[in-house]
Formats: sequence, structure tokens, C-alpha cells
Amino acid sequence: MGFSYAEWAGVFYPTGMKPGEYLEHYARPFNAVELDTTFHAVPPEDRVKRWADVTPDDFRFCVKTPRVVTHDLPIEQGVGAMAHFLGAMAGLGAKLAVVLLQFPPSFTDREIGKLDHFLSELPGEVDFSVEFRHRSWNTDATSQMLRKHGVAWVSADYVGEDARIVPTADFLYVRWIGRHGQFPRMNCEELDTTERLNWWSGQIALATQDPAIKTVWGFFNNDYAGYSVGTCNRFKEIVGLPAAAPGAVQGRLF
Repeated sequence: MGFSYAEWAGVFYPTGMKPGEYLEHYARPFNAVELDTTFHAVPPEDRVKRWADVTPDDFRFCVKTPRVVTHDLPIEQGVGAMAHFLGAMAGLGAKLAVVLLQFPPSFTDREIGKLDHFLSELPGEVDFSVEFRHRSWNTDATSQMLRKHGVAWVSADYVGEDARIVPTADFLYVRWIGRHGQFPRMNCEELDTTERLNWWSGQIALATQDPAIKTVWGFFNNDYAGYSVGTCNRFKEIVGLPAAAPGAVQGRLF
């Protein structure tokens, strides 16, 4: 989740590398990134174009919907703001993979009718995923609504929260979050999450037995174990994917 961490300098990014070169370097070992910066503001056109220009043809961006849509406005008033955001993201072209809508814990299933209508207004040529953070959404009605629109129900791993995979689209979207602020630095793994990642590997394997599932998107936060590059590589090894990261010195405390 993200790539522009100053604490990765000298660990993942070569010492002396300019921040403007980070994305190009990141895109060598990894083929996708989830952008959190879009949550705070719609990026200007030239920045979006640069993201597309410095990454390989097969690189993909998953982008977080601006907070004005998911947090600030009532969801029924967010259609115009969402259209503006999608217009800006069109600059990524085929590199735009999934648009993530992450709702706050205060957003409950009392809004299901309004969300249903909102999702019906979204363009069909773009893939969307939704993350709910209130337990009231854990119902069959939620999964039925998302399936109707072909929107993925995000599987998120927070500390102390139940985690599960409920397929509602032709792709899965998994976010390994952890607890915010639990580590003083973000340049080495401070927790051994191997057991938990093995569990996730099994859950994903079960879900992808369904031939309708074509893609699995997965992103790690630094807060999950202390250093998301290391944790991501650890999981790639578990599922049999190459985990080499050019220029990386993967710090571990265990």
C-alpha cells in the first residue's frame, strides 16, 4: 500500500535515490500498487500521466476513492465527485485495475439502499471493490447487493477483527492492514506473520477453486508487520511467486 516511504531509503530504495524515482524502482519487482494518496485529494493530470509513463506496460494501479465520496458527503451525494475522480484516473488507461471504496466504521448497513443506488450509477467498464468497517454489513443482503453489481467485497486483516473471504465479483481484493502506529519504524519486519499468512494462503486457494475468480489483488500495509516489502515478499514465497526485490536489504528481527 503506497510506495513513497522515506524510511525505505537505503533498505528498499538505493541510498541517494530521489523520491521522484521511487515508483519506477518499485515497479521492477512488484506489478501493482494500491495508492492511498488519492484518498486525500484527486491528483492533477500531469501526476497521473507520470505514474503511467514510468511504469511497465503490465503494471497496474488500484486507487483509493477520495474521502469526499466515502467519508465527507452522504453516499447518495457522492456520484458527481466520483465521476470527477474517475475522469482523472482515466489518465492511467489500461493500468487502472480497481477502484477501492473504503467506508468509515460509522457507515452502517442502514445505508444499504443508498449504497445500492450509488453502485448502480458507477460505470461498468471499471472494477470496484468495497471495504466495510462496521459489523452490521456482515449479512447475506450485503453479498447479494455486491454480486448484483459485480463489486468485490474486500477481505481485510485488522488486528482483533474477524477475517474472511466472500467472493462477490470475478476477482478477490485482500488488504493486510494490522494496527496503525504500532511500530516506531517502517523498514524491517518486527512480527513473524508466517502462520497467519499461511492461513490466508489456504483461504485464497479455497476461494480460487471457483473458476469464476480470474484475479487476486493483495496489498500489505507497513503496519501489518513493520515493513510491507518484506511481508509481501514473505507471502509471495508462501504462494510460490518470485520474491526478489532489486536493491532491497530485507531487515528482520526474528
